[in-house]
Amino acid sequence: MCPTGSVLHSAAGAGKPNLRSAFDVLDVDRDGKISREDLRTSYGGFVGDDMIGTMMTVADSNEDGYVEFEDFEKVLDSSINRNGEEKRKNETGMNVMEDVFKVIDKDGDGKVGVEDLKSYLSWAGLQVDDDDIKAMIKLGHGEENGGVTYEGFLQILSL
Repeated sequence: MCPTGSVLHSAAGAGKPNLRSAFDVLDVDRDGKISREDLRTSYGGFVGDDMIGTMMTVADSNEDGYVEFEDFEKVLDSSINRNGEEKRKNETGMNVMEDVFKVIDKDGDGKVGVEDLKSYLSWAGLQVDDDDIKAMIKLGHGEENGGVTYEGFLQILSL
């Protein structure tokens, strides 16, 4: 879920996604860490306080009330592997990336399409044109299916 050529490029030779831009989207107040308030703002009415609490519990490794970039990276690295495939679920039996996908998939059809991405990215304050959105969907092999599936979404994030 990134504008073409601008987010989530693999670190040189490491085969590991660079997740800084995704982190920056969630760090609403730009203080270098994600708080419960940042998540409330990022997810708006899409996710309740109980889900935000679960996200924080899973990601806040030092229990200081914030998710630093290293924590964020660990959570996503535990969710996707180098091939963009799901690795494992968190301690609550839920996968954080599944939750993110469900939030973006506003119409609940199991695919994230152009309108879903356009709506979410606009709501998140990101200015992205239709060509960028179509490029994201193409990266997830969703151009023929009217959107990317969860697996395609993970593939986009792993690039």
